[in-house]
Amino acid sequence: MSAMNNSVFSQKIYSFLLAAYRWYLQTPERCLNQAYDAAFKIKEIEDKHFNGNKIDSDSAMYSNSVMDYFESDLKKLLKIARMRLTELRASRWFLNEENQKAAQKAGIEYLNPSLVLEKLNFIDQVISKYTTTSDQIASNALVVTPPNLPVKSVISEENSLLVNTPTLPPKIQIPDLRKKPQPKGKTDTTGVLPRSILSTITRLQVELDPNSEKEVIQNFRQTQRRTIISIRFILLLIIVPLLTHQIAKAFVVGPIIERFRSTEQIQIFINSEMEEEALAKLEIFEEKLKFENLITKAPSLLPERMEAEISNKAIELAEEFRRESSNAIKNVFADIFSVGAFIWLLLVSKSSLAVLKDFFDNIVYGLSDSAKAFIIILFTDIFVGFHSPHGWEVLLEGVSRHWGLPANRDFIFLFIATFPVILDTIFKYWIFRYLNRISPSAVATYRNMNE
Repeated sequence: MSAMNNSVFSQKIYSFLLAAYRWYLQTPERCLNQAYDAAFKIKEIEDKHFNGNKIDSDSAMYSNSVMDYFESDLKKLLKIARMRLTELRASRWFLNEENQKAAQKAGIEYLNPSLVLEKLNFIDQVISKYTTTSDQIASNALVVTPPNLPVKSVISEENSLLVNTPTLPPKIQIPDLRKKPQPKGKTDTTGVLPRSILSTITRLQVELDPNSEKEVIQNFRQTQRRTIISIRFILLLIIVPLLTHQIAKAFVVGPIIERFRSTEQIQIFINSEMEEEALAKLEIFEEKLKFENLITKAPSLLPERMEAEISNKAIELAEEFRRESSNAIKNVFADIFSVGAFIWLLLVSKSSLAVLKDFFDNIVYGLSDSAKAFIIILFTDIFVGFHSPHGWEVLLEGVSRHWGLPANRDFIFLFIATFPVILDTIFKYWIFRYLNRISPSAVATYRNMNE
């Protein structure tokens, strides 16, 4: 009987290993089919809703909500297609001739090579339209490389064969304001005509261009979408960590902490400052009882009555500080969840982060010189000004109390003596290194206002 059970168990193990090995050998075909299905769905959306063009707000007139719906589907399908193509390359790297012979023995037939090349060519034609990243649709696309680029014969990484694939669309270049400009020679800085006349001629050419209205509308749409994406991303950066903190504190961390601190033998105070605060409140309560008894001219309280009142107040304070201690421990773990959610949101939203950076650059560098100087003075006075040590002290004490830590006065004073100085040095270096080059008039206005 045991021999029969062993044979049955061995057969099950063998069938399981055979199925796993068969699944491994079918990986290239499975990845190719899944990538092809994702590309086919993208092509179907293009043909049905965008007249065969790429999924873009310029291809069809839809509202922002509809475009967000299409773009979310596009991101998912592009991610699936690229991940499956990556798996296809990895599987073709590991599968050699011996694996192919084993697959033929196992009854697995590979696809026809011509069919493989046809599918890969179709996938390349679909996803090549979005190789500039799908979220670049909403970015500030103002500088574009000239059209009429030649079609190149490239080596397709998906099939490791020489095939003719369409040239990738030109990459959209976003001007980097931090990039140091190259020094210009005299021939670049001077010309036959004054710059004002040349700029006037250029402006007239733009106004007389029949396509200028279309370009203005397109730039307005891009700016509008960039603003919407930036504001939505800022709200997500604020709301998601706060919601994560509250949910983790109420439903994950809270029940665990309450379970371990439910016994009465547990320590009520997690630091000495809480204990001193409770004793001070108890002394104030006792003095208040005596004072009220004196001003009302009532008979003096008996020692038993006084002791009972103080005992009830002590129990109330103990319960209050037990909750505060538990709340401080909950805050530590809930903040870890909140920071994790914030970092995760930054990692999965790199394109939105780039749009947000471009949005802030346009806002900051679009301000007037007096507005820039006002913001600089306000920022420096708050964080590194004469009264800033008091603010840093209150902030550090609040953070210590939030986490249930004793406020270390030596650490607070050392932090106040070093960090604002370092921050002030960095800020002055930024003004000297970057702002003085980008907007020297703003720096001059800042110096005049600061004096």
